[in-house]
Amino acid sequence: MSGAGAADRDHVDGSGIRVAIVAGQWHEVIAGGLLAGAQREVERLGATAEVVPVPGSFELPVVAKAALEGGYDAVVALGVIIRGGTPHFEYVSDAATSGLTRVAIETGKPVGFGVLTLDDEQQGLDRAGLPDSKEDKGAEAAHAAVSTVVTLRQLRVLA
Repeated sequence: MSGAGAADRDHVDGSGIRVAIVAGQWHEVIAGGLLAGAQREVERLGATAEVVPVPGSFELPVVAKAALEGGYDAVVALGVIIRGGTPHFEYVSDAATSGLTRVAIETGKPVGFGVLTLDDEQQGLDRAGLPDSKEDKGAEAAHAAVSTVVTLRQLRVLA
């Protein structure tokens, strides 16, 4: 959703939409930037959000599923995974990505994907929505989640 060719984050009416922001706590600075961006965007769209902290990205799918099954309309999943010298990066990245995809499909509810998979810390700082960042992936993930709820509701009315 970002970079060249990215769509604008037009305003959608998020009134009455309840969002769980499931936020990994690993890497305080980057994770904090993602969370702040997601919260700002949910508020800007008129939706409401509750933050649900989890230790890291591996835990995102199970908590996201519980939140959606518990009545939230959407989840914004935020996490930071930085490549290291072992295969751990690939395992955690795949588990988080495929797990969150399964959660969205199984529940029929949107999961905004704000999990940064990075080669180095600077890439995360550039995408975290911080004052010097080039992108705000937390806000983008929140916008995607709320916007998709609106789209799904419109489709249900038309059906």
